[in-house]
Amino acid sequence: MDDLQIAHENRRWVRELGATGSVREAACEELYPLLHRVARREAARRASFLRMHGPELDDIAHQAAADALMTISRRLDTFRGESRFTTWASKFVIFDVGTKMNRHHWRHRDLPYDHEDWSRLASRFEVTPGQEVEAAEFVEKVSAAVKHCLTDRQRLVFMATVVNEVPVDALADELGSTRNALYKVLFDARKKLRAERLCRPPARTAVAMMGAGVAPG
Repeated sequence: MDDLQIAHENRRWVRELGATGSVREAACEELYPLLHRVARREAARRASFLRMHGPELDDIAHQAAADALMTISRRLDTFRGESRFTTWASKFVIFDVGTKMNRHHWRHRDLPYDHEDWSRLASRFEVTPGQEVEAAEFVEKVSAAVKHCLTDRQRLVFMATVVNEVPVDALADELGSTRNALYKVLFDARKKLRAERLCRPPARTAVAMMGAGVAPG
């Protein structure tokens, strides 16, 4: 398919999905199977890591395809024609699959989202044997600051998202909040930790810790 054909097809998708009645219904019925195939591939790709399988994967794929179709319909005016429409649309369903699988994974975990096990954080640092003591000392200082300087809400959000790696969307669902509200709580928590002037670890150790979101700025 050449560029002119792609442009023509893109306009057709936007026009028909933006229409009403039978025209829109036909376009949705045409797009949904494509979104579902993409969703199933993405769910299968993530399944082994999250230890999910069977009917729940197909349920997630169907839900993601349906939700993505609604999102795409609402955001037709943001499509710029810089790629195929179906490529652009697929990004929404891939994002939805990831969000839904992360939520499902954390809802079925035995580990509480506010579980305080700082060794989990220390074990994620990619430090050399010579930096392990420095990293452990830094984590100990951060844990003390989290305990004594943060509010209960800030401590809960910090422990869940930074230490236990709970996705913000999943935590927002669990707490009946929104991702933006939790990002604000986390921003304020990290600001307080920086104000404590925690001793900065050596440069290489700090780089390793940045990925976990605890190295002071």
